Amino acid sequence: MAELGFVDLRRMSHACIISARSPEEALRTARHIAAAAVCTGQGGKPCGRCRACRKAGEGIHPDIIPVCRLSDDKGRQKREISVDQIRAVSADAVVLPNEAGRKVYIIEDADSMNIPAQNAALKLLEEPPAGVMFLLCVTNAGQLLPTVRSRCTELNLNGAAAGEAGESRALAAEFVKCAASGDPARLCRWCGKNEGLDSRAAEAFVESAGELLADMLCGREEAFGMSREELLRLYGLLGRCQAWLRVNVGVKHIFGLLAVDAIAGGGNRG
Repeated sequence: MAELGFVDLRRMSHACIISARSPEEALRTARHIAAAAVCTGQGGKPCGRCRACRKAGEGIHPDIIPVCRLSDDKGRQKREISVDQIRAVSADAVVLPNEAGRKVYIIEDADSMNIPAQNAALKLLEEPPAGVMFLLCVTNAGQLLPTVRSRCTELNLNGAAAGEAGESRALAAEFVKCAASGDPARLCRWCGKNEGLDSRAAEAFVESAGELLADMLCGREEAFGMSREELLRLYGLLGRCQAWLRVNVGVKHIFGLLAVDAIAGGGNRG
């Protein structure tokens, strides 16, 4: 734990999305934050020495509750976290902690929650019980509903170089501006110029565009004149593109789809 440093719990909200390149890194950080939340030592937290920290390190603290994908009857891990699992969390969250001053739920692979599960989580995040913290571990925050993301702080651990991340964000902004313009020719030119991206760069662009749209939906970024309905439609389109890239649909096909379907309605906005 020590190499991750101390955690300033005063800067943590009741819910935090922890985004990392690997599930293991996100989970490791979540466990570290959870240990800090239950730590009873003096000074920086987690101290790593108190009984609560030792229990957290061994994975046996009763107030640090993991939530993960279940296994089917053949022992294979299911693809999604179900709505029933989140409802169970809601029911348990109102029960007082066993030992610590708070309870911490670590939702592993939170980006695998299906839509009903995310909607159930949203209700919980909007009206959290007192003394409860939720840590959502993800490798792709864009898979979470914008409304869920808007109720959480975000801790981005992705090790991508700042320049690379900035390029993806800039590309995403260009794309959204073209889609918002209502000008099909402009959008087609932009898609044609960028269809030569490699698959990794295309995935980074699609994820960045989804994150930008989520920020627009939450009011954190200018929406370029698009309505909420247009933003949601474009967000859904990018979600489909993301899923297709994962099953190795070609980048040219993805940009062809965007050229045809991404244009915002309502005419030219300039």
